[in-house]
Amino acid sequence: MKIAVTAASGRLGTALLRELAVARPAADLVAVARDPARVAAPGAGIEVRRGDYGSVVDMTAALAGVDTVVMISAPVAGGSDRVPLHRNVIAAARAAGARSIIYTSVIGNDREAGTLFAATQQVNRQAETDCRDSGLGWVVLRNGLYLELDLNHIIAADTAGGVYTNPGGTGRAPYITIDEIAFATAQVALDAPRHHGRTWNITSECLTQAELVALANEVFGLHVRYEQITDEQCIEKFSRLMAHRGEAVARMLTGCFQCIRAGAFDVPSHYAEAAGRPARPVRAMMQDVRRKLAAAGA
Repeated sequence: MKIAVTAASGRLGTALLRELAVARPAADLVAVARDPARVAAPGAGIEVRRGDYGSVVDMTAALAGVDTVVMISAPVAGGSDRVPLHRNVIAAARAAGARSIIYTSVIGNDREAGTLFAATQQVNRQAETDCRDSGLGWVVLRNGLYLELDLNHIIAADTAGGVYTNPGGTGRAPYITIDEIAFATAQVALDAPRHHGRTWNITSECLTQAELVALANEVFGLHVRYEQITDEQCIEKFSRLMAHRGEAVARMLTGCFQCIRAGAFDVPSHYAEAAGRPARPVRAMMQDVRRKLAAAGA
């Protein structure tokens, strides 16, 4: 049974291939990317194929002979309408004769309406609907917030005034590392039929922003405090820090914190159902990140 990972050159795709390579022979794995040269395959023998979400023909060829397709969500900053991109992959999986499609989505409990993240979430939910309507065996994995990304900002705050700011307030949200998401996704992909028709929240425990910062202080030896700011201040902050990504991304990221404030990301975890074990605690995952940063000399 061949398993294909699309967007295999990205962070989640790379981590997922690494997990799959532990459990399956390389000959059973296919890495699909728009630029195959950027794929960091975890070992020799994994076939790397060119596949562009913008072309059904391209993706159909890339998915030939594959039983299970893991469709990693198209990047929100790609400058294209993501709905047809996802539909192209789904159509290609069907045309190539795949039996299962697994879509990596985003957590949410429908309180996202009215936030600056709502439009992005609508695209995610449309892809979920399209998978359900595809005629394939489908699984939706709604991933929690990437712990590494927020840790980067908290660590940076330690040497830039000691204040970590966003509009999340006292809302609770689940954080999880990319590696932990990859482990659960791999377990589902290895036995996809058992999960057909399921929507799983791939999360660890929920924390407030202040709790997240306090835990980071303990694990990394930081001296940072959390301070809530307005949505407008957050848009300005991200526009300044990520000028190369544009205001639309700054507004979308601010929308994520609006979702946190509204309780839209405060969802139960289905990690154990998907992975066969509970998610690791956030403290343990932070310690993993600390070790990785130390090994990298950061």
